[in-house]
Amino acid sequence: MNMKKTILFILIIAIVGLFSFTAINGIEVGKMKISKVKDSIDLGLDLAGGVYVVLEAQTDLQGAELQKAMEQSKMIINERVDSLGVAEPNITIEGNKRIRIELAGIENPQEAIDLIGKTAQLQFVDPDGKEILTGKNVKGSDVSFHQTEMGDKPVVSLEFDKEGAERFKEATSRLVEKDVMQEKIIYIVLDEQVISAPIVNAAITDGKAVIEGEFDVEEANRLATLIRAGALPVEMSELQTSIIGPTLGLEALDKSIKAGAIAILIIFLFMLIYYKIPGLVADIGLTIYILIVVYAMKFLGVKLTLPGIAGLILSVGMAVDANVLIFERIKEELRNGKSIRASIDHGFNRALSSVLDSNITTLIAGIVLYYFGIGPIKGFGVTLILGIIASMITSVFITKQLLKLTVSMTNTKNTKLYGM
Repeated sequence: MNMKKTILFILIIAIVGLFSFTAINGIEVGKMKISKVKDSIDLGLDLAGGVYVVLEAQTDLQGAELQKAMEQSKMIINERVDSLGVAEPNITIEGNKRIRIELAGIENPQEAIDLIGKTAQLQFVDPDGKEILTGKNVKGSDVSFHQTEMGDKPVVSLEFDKEGAERFKEATSRLVEKDVMQEKIIYIVLDEQVISAPIVNAAITDGKAVIEGEFDVEEANRLATLIRAGALPVEMSELQTSIIGPTLGLEALDKSIKAGAIAILIIFLFMLIYYKIPGLVADIGLTIYILIVVYAMKFLGVKLTLPGIAGLILSVGMAVDANVLIFERIKEELRNGKSIRASIDHGFNRALSSVLDSNITTLIAGIVLYYFGIGPIKGFGVTLILGIIASMITSVFITKQLLKLTVSMTNTKNTKLYGM
């Protein structure tokens, strides 16, 4: 037995075991703490509970105008959702006139439905509460810079249409004459919430105004975005709503993980019993595969959903299928009288094209599901793509090297240990 190869093999198993233990239980050494993967992966709506709403625009706009209106509506909804404190909401435009909002882990679903379902309304109001103009009169809202003694200062530049310019001229000419500073304020209100309250320092007669304040570039950009987004409000009707309780979601998660663990354990036992040493190597490779997928989901911020778990288990099956195909090829080479080393090389080479063909076609399907799918379908596509990539890495490269390592380590010629 080759001692160096044996030590290397044991070291690989120890590292895989350490990562597996950390993924399942987490680890804490001094000030360094690594949480278990289950707690660090964000859960989708169907697991964490929450609400999803599909809104449909009630408008006759078409083409580029409709697309612009939908983008602006999406932007406004994003701002509304931010006020709820929802972590990583999923807000997407479906088709031409629909917006889908998924809010996982929200405590008051009905409040969210009421908030995001309102029609957007941007208003410019004087101190007496009189409406000066609305968002439809705003042509543009951008961040620019004014030179001051302290350097360049970010401001928000506004431009109004013809009607808005006339109304703004009348209002600013009237307010600038006021003696009390508080009476010179114009309130900019979005959905009944004041987002800015600039003071009128001069009459604006050319339809272009500047909002100055003690804000940085990021804050100025946010204000400009809010004003610009409210420029084309689109009436939305609630087309579909679903509220999922967190208890049901967590119960589904626990059952899915348990079912997946049982399935993987049975697969591991089958491979070990039927293929002996190659089966042991395949089990190590599959463990590495699972670690690659779950840690990739953790660091890429992929949300875990029930269809996503299904995609993960399906890709495990494909990884096993690749190993079975390779090992059967190796057995064919052994039956033809080749040595174990030669059989492994020829077996992998002969099976490579079949493995790549099956995985690439499934990968294409996963990409299509991710690109065109919505909600749960997209989650299934994401985990399927990650699983296929990890599967090809482990079955084609890692398993081959581990199998060669075991041959060098044992120097055995007993083909029964290799599934014969």
